Amino acid sequence: MKLPLSSLSFPGLPRAARAAALAILIGLPLAATTTSAPAQNLPSLGDTEREELSPLMERKLGEQIIREIRRDRDYLDDAPVIEYLNTFGGTLLSAFPEARGEAGYDFFFFAVRDPMINAFALPGGFIGVHSALLLAAQNESELASVLAHEIGHVSQRHIARMLGKQRQDALIPLASLVLAALAARSSPDASTALLMGGQGMAIQRQLNFSRDAEREADRVGLSIMKEAGFDTSGMVSFFGRLQTATRAYNDSAPAYLRSHPLTTERIADIQARTRDMRYRQRADSLDFHLIRARVRVLQDLTPQGLLDAVGALDMQAQGKTRNQLAAAKYGLAFAALKQGNPDKAQELLQQAVAATQGPAAPIQNVNFTNLAIDIKLAQGKAADALKEADAARAKFPLSRGIARQYADSLIAAGRLDDAVAYLRDQAQLYRQEPQLQDQLAKAYAAQGKQALQHLALAESYALNGALPAAMDQLGIARRAPDASFYDQSLIDARERDWKAQWRDQMKEGQKEKL
Repeated sequence: MKLPLSSLSFPGLPRAARAAALAILIGLPLAATTTSAPAQNLPSLGDTEREELSPLMERKLGEQIIREIRRDRDYLDDAPVIEYLNTFGGTLLSAFPEARGEAGYDFFFFAVRDPMINAFALPGGFIGVHSALLLAAQNESELASVLAHEIGHVSQRHIARMLGKQRQDALIPLASLVLAALAARSSPDASTALLMGGQGMAIQRQLNFSRDAEREADRVGLSIMKEAGFDTSGMVSFFGRLQTATRAYNDSAPAYLRSHPLTTERIADIQARTRDMRYRQRADSLDFHLIRARVRVLQDLTPQGLLDAVGALDMQAQGKTRNQLAAAKYGLAFAALKQGNPDKAQELLQQAVAATQGPAAPIQNVNFTNLAIDIKLAQGKAADALKEADAARAKFPLSRGIARQYADSLIAAGRLDDAVAYLRDQAQLYRQEPQLQDQLAKAYAAQGKQALQHLALAESYALNGALPAAMDQLGIARRAPDASFYDQSLIDARERDWKAQWRDQMKEGQKEKL
């Protein structure tokens, strides 16, 4: 029995298991460790493995999984968090370009809400980080040790090497099989029929392979950290914390933690490999502290969760360093905004800025700026928000969060034609951002343009992998009274494309059942 690809969104699993299932899926559990051997001494993949799972196929599989993750409620679709992770990960990759591997993947780093300290690599260059890991990392060197290790898994194409002797058609059934095993452990009544025959042996074979993969990822990870100038002792300290966390899990813990215990022997091995390396003291960026405070608030947005976050941030505000104080005030401001109190959020944000830049200094940090714009929008000060967002675009031209806030400010200020023109240009430049299509739909709705509103919603659903919902939106757009001849032609073209894609997905599903 197989599970359909759509089951990869893990609707029936607890939060901790959903992201962990992806790690088990490819047999690559986190071990935040590295060694000193240079990456160029690592073995290359054989021709057979390349033929069986090409980089294109590996990327396609990763894209299918990440689409499902983005639709999950615990995916942290938060622009500042995503931008920080990708800027940080990009720094590691820039310092050691060889880490992109023979496939030269375009990496994407993201976060998911999960109380377990972990991270995971997906096929094709997608790397996920649990929110608990961001909170547990005490400095950027510890965070670098984790991301560098996961980059090592991708650069060495461990997924291809794990599945190299299997046909490409078997990739999704294998993923479903492993997911079913995890589901059965978490809820035996939900999928008892899925654990039959030799499935247990197949899973163990993948876990056994991962031990060799860990050693290779360790070697690549350390090379990345050295070149990027991070303190390698951060690996040991974080590794010890993972060991402590593992002991806290009970018998229902995901299989990869039980099968791959974090032992003192492994910590000793890392200490031995890094003993002769020169100590490098690296100051943490202000953004590291701000993002950790932001994640603490986003970890649990229930009323009680926000109260708990406020309590923790109040304690942090007693810290002696300026960055600790600034981050605590920033987190408290963000929490106040989430609690519906923008005026209090404004006051706390001013205290955060003053802690690092002085009481009268203009805001120079992108995360401070992002929150300041959100606060003004929440206060109904659309003109002020637009002015600040426009200035921020020039100051932070690479920030996608600021770009989308500028569009929100245009809409809030009633400059709908300008908003549509700007968003259409942005959608052409950044074709894989469904948020832009959502904003376009909002602007069209405010203009009363029903056909274009539902066309934009259709594009958003399609980018998120929800083709049936996208085609439903096309049907609504076709029936809209203001649908022009051009709109109808565009609807017909998109419908043909998406129906063809849907038929291909259905064929893959039929193969899976064979």
